[in-house]
Amino acid sequence: MASNVFQALPGFRDFTPRECAVRNYLFETWRGVARRCGFVEYETPILEDTALYLKKSGGELSSQLFRFEDQGGRDVTLRPEVTASLARIAAVEQRQYPKPLKWFEIGQCFRYEKPQKGRGREFHQFNVDILGEAGPGADAELIALAIETMLSFGFVAGDFVVRVSDRNAWLKFAESKDVDDARMAEFLGLVDKLEREKPEVLTAKLAAFGMTLEEVKAFVANPANASEAYDAIRADLTARGFGAFVELDLSIVRGLAYYTGVVFEVFDSKKSMRAVAGGGRYDTLVKTISDGAVDMPATGFAMGDYVIRNLIEETTHAAMQMEVWLQRNAAGCEVYMVVPDAARRDDALKLVTDLRRAGVSVDLPLSDAKVPKQFQAAEKCGARFAVVIGQEFPQVKIKTLSSRTEEECDAASLVEWIKQRLTEPDGPLLA
Repeated sequence: MASNVFQALPGFRDFTPRECAVRNYLFETWRGVARRCGFVEYETPILEDTALYLKKSGGELSSQLFRFEDQGGRDVTLRPEVTASLARIAAVEQRQYPKPLKWFEIGQCFRYEKPQKGRGREFHQFNVDILGEAGPGADAELIALAIETMLSFGFVAGDFVVRVSDRNAWLKFAESKDVDDARMAEFLGLVDKLEREKPEVLTAKLAAFGMTLEEVKAFVANPANASEAYDAIRADLTARGFGAFVELDLSIVRGLAYYTGVVFEVFDSKKSMRAVAGGGRYDTLVKTISDGAVDMPATGFAMGDYVIRNLIEETTHAAMQMEVWLQRNAAGCEVYMVVPDAARRDDALKLVTDLRRAGVSVDLPLSDAKVPKQFQAAEKCGARFAVVIGQEFPQVKIKTLSSRTEEECDAASLVEWIKQRLTEPDGPLLA
């Protein structure tokens, strides 16, 4: 029998309290790393003029838009990515801020593509960009931030690798093969599919450019084809202690047409899933979006919540770190007020108010309930302590739920006692 209960649309998600907590863990980590690296937060609208994305995106993006006409007759789109919106706002506002602009956003995006592991039709992205700096130091700063982000999630050396390339190397290669400028995007699209497309299909398509699959693969395999920009970035990252996380991979070109130089993607070391993050230099996008009014070099990257969460959950030490965070931060409350004697409910309510005003999260039964049920509620909501207010009031009992230990204190001292104990460990957080 068919159910009449509405379900979320394909590729869209409900965020239950547990799912919200995981999302908050991702957001808090992203935001913390960006701020440590000197980036400031901005935000752009979810809905934009469709022309913004058709101007210079290329690839499959134009066919994946959630696009419609609004009630004012405007052709609008739910944003599929944030970079175009950033270029728009930067072109208008850049005079108000010192250069370079080091900005980040955590925002929701939408693409109409087939839902699968690591990919949905709505997703959240961590977008980090530097605008107004043309040198390789900006690219190195972004790659370093991507590495810092992975380390902050609990990954270690050997868990992931940053694969760096440079479109300029391919432009020189294509020019040496007399590839017409009008077909450059088509050629780069083939390079982007070297690891995904069937060899016989690539062979046929490359033949139309007068080249073979073997010579393209030979170009990828030759480290001498690295650009000067890549060499400078690698030297910078090596000085930071991050050289071991980076490798040259000229097969990386990225799908969007606005990339102009160095590009990179972060993969798990086994490459068991799609890229965890990716980005690169897009020096002409601001100029294109502003119709030539503002010419500003730029570079940036994005990390989506789907893939990074999958990788965290499949990597034991990263998963344990997330679970510890969830146990510390995702509980329904820190203290649960147990009221065995209904006659003491008013006293309990006063203590609840005092604790909450002191910044402690507190829950309590909203109607009379048996004591065992109240303790069950305390455990289920993840409280660290149960405060029992009974006939001995103003003396109260405080039970540490993880260790089942019990102490007593005067009600007048409860707030100070709880605040102090919340700064101290109760023992192992994970069983």
